[in-house]
Amino acid sequence: MATELEELVGFLSSPSPQVTQAAVDIVRGLTGSEDGLQSLAKYAKIVLPSLSRLLSAPKEVSGPAAEALVNLSQNSDLAAKMVEMGMIKMAMENLYKPDSGNGRLLVMLLVNLTQLDAGIASLLQTEDEKMHGLYVMKLVRSFCRTSSESSDDPFEHVGSILVNISKLEAGRKLLLDPKRGLLKQIIRQFDSSSPLRKKGVSGTIRNCCFEAESQLQNLLLISEFLWPALLLPVASNKIYNKQDTSKMPLELGSALSIEREPVSDPEIRVQALEAVYLISLQEAGRRAFWSVNGPRILQVGYETEEDAKVMEAYERVGSLLIHNSDTEEPSTENSS
Repeated sequence: MATELEELVGFLSSPSPQVTQAAVDIVRGLTGSEDGLQSLAKYAKIVLPSLSRLLSAPKEVSGPAAEALVNLSQNSDLAAKMVEMGMIKMAMENLYKPDSGNGRLLVMLLVNLTQLDAGIASLLQTEDEKMHGLYVMKLVRSFCRTSSESSDDPFEHVGSILVNISKLEAGRKLLLDPKRGLLKQIIRQFDSSSPLRKKGVSGTIRNCCFEAESQLQNLLLISEFLWPALLLPVASNKIYNKQDTSKMPLELGSALSIEREPVSDPEIRVQALEAVYLISLQEAGRRAFWSVNGPRILQVGYETEEDAKVMEAYERVGSLLIHNSDTEEPSTENSS
């Protein structure tokens, strides 16, 4: 005899819209607790396909179905099953339907699924040469087109997806491909007022800098946008004098010549400094860093820094510059 939960799961595929809606609402509620998640996990072979089919239903059914899938995908075993059954493709197809009203939830589902290497490979479409990178290009375009000024910013979590995919070499290579120009588009979102977007951008840049040894030229091709994104967060909110700014590119010097809001999130400052470190490991990277008066910016930023982890990151870069003083410029020791 079927248990109550088995009956409930079966109702997700009911021909009656009212019964389906009632069932999906209850399932969504169950996914909100650990006990509920564990109970539903036993019926994953039925629950996951049933919920995925409901993603294309009207909003009153597809909304709770998407929410339930987001909650279920927090379990890595269930997330792996979702990736295996093609959930990335389903999420992308529904995300870009003209009448999709579940954008935020579907993007959050993709965030969870791309925490797995298999999920990243699926989103990158690595097995399909003709389609490779298409999903990522679509997401980047949406990330850059939507405004974070509105209260409903369905694509702000794309920043977290980009951080996830840039943890793998294949993802970094795609983002750094100069023909696609994806990283250049992403970096420009660092000006967003959304902390979530900022953190996504800084984490993605930092991860991409792990390719500095082989892709330094591609990174420096976008230095006009790269250096402000890396150096403004760690420059403190001090107004720099003309002597300092005259040695900087216009976009960087102009920004440091006026009052500005400091970047309050220490994690972003650490990521920026880690990216500078990775670039500066390369001789050409260090020369590029000196050419924008980078050491002076780090010196000023360090003097006002109070977070211990960020100070450690400053010191790591400073130590690298001192031990590799192979440029015409004198090394600048960080002062406390």
